[in-house]
Amino acid sequence: MAPAIEDPHPAEQVELGFGLVDEDTYADVVDSHVHRVYTDGSKIEGRVGAALSVWKGEAETKAIKLALPPYCTVYQAELLALKRAVDIACKSGAAKVGVLSDSRSALQAVTLSSPHPLAVQTRAALRKAALQRREVSLFWIKAHAGLKGNERADELAKEAALGLRDTISEWDRRYDVGGTAGVTKLFFPSAAAAYKVVRKIDITHHTTQVLTGHGGFAFYLNRFKLKDNPSCLCQPGVEETVPHLLLECPIFAKNRYAIEQKLGMAMTGENLPSALGDKCRDAFLQYCRNIVVVVNQRNSV
Repeated sequence: MAPAIEDPHPAEQVELGFGLVDEDTYADVVDSHVHRVYTDGSKIEGRVGAALSVWKGEAETKAIKLALPPYCTVYQAELLALKRAVDIACKSGAAKVGVLSDSRSALQAVTLSSPHPLAVQTRAALRKAALQRREVSLFWIKAHAGLKGNERADELAKEAALGLRDTISEWDRRYDVGGTAGVTKLFFPSAAAAYKVVRKIDITHHTTQVLTGHGGFAFYLNRFKLKDNPSCLCQPGVEETVPHLLLECPIFAKNRYAIEQKLGMAMTGENLPSALGDKCRDAFLQYCRNIVVVVNQRNSV
């Protein structure tokens, strides 16, 4: 909820309202508003999207799709689309723009002084447009009536809701069949899992080395002829890799025992994804960083 202080003084208020558009009045609105922005929001199988379809005359000039977090509501998606539409109208340079939404609740939130932050921001944009002598008109357009711009916005909103998940699914498929990223796959068996977790990690130089296997490890350095031997200091013939250091190397047995006791799980390859869970992540990554610092230092000599 936006604080009341963000609303203007009553003397500066601009009277707001919205018109009704249906099959009978649609042609008149199109004729009188060459520049138009249609908006919509959608929630499908827990996925949320918003969209804008920008028109000049009878042609769409721009399509904008916005993916929202799954905890958002259709109402929030509709309000976001409406706010973006008004922003576009204000920046278009056109003296007269129609913004058409099929969400009566979103339009009422804007015009009836709802304290929702998006409604407050939309009203501020409308006031700015009025001061600049620009006419930005709001319309409630009847949903699913076959009206071209509205149907297009509806289509885009559904694509926006589904698009992010579809992209991740394709990324996940390619990740799974790819022959690279062997170390990364130990931590993240799927790209979808990585997408959810990596955003919560404070990525540093040392963290990147652990999660990719690319860094100051003897095995990696040997691949690029930066070190003569790929073996770990603990035993000749045993390659110094991230899995070896974290899960097996006797040099770090004390560190390993301490983290296993702290997390309540054994340090095995099968448990690495669990070690990056919300309750374990910080302690586990600190364990990894401590090992990487030591190994980097000895391999730089």
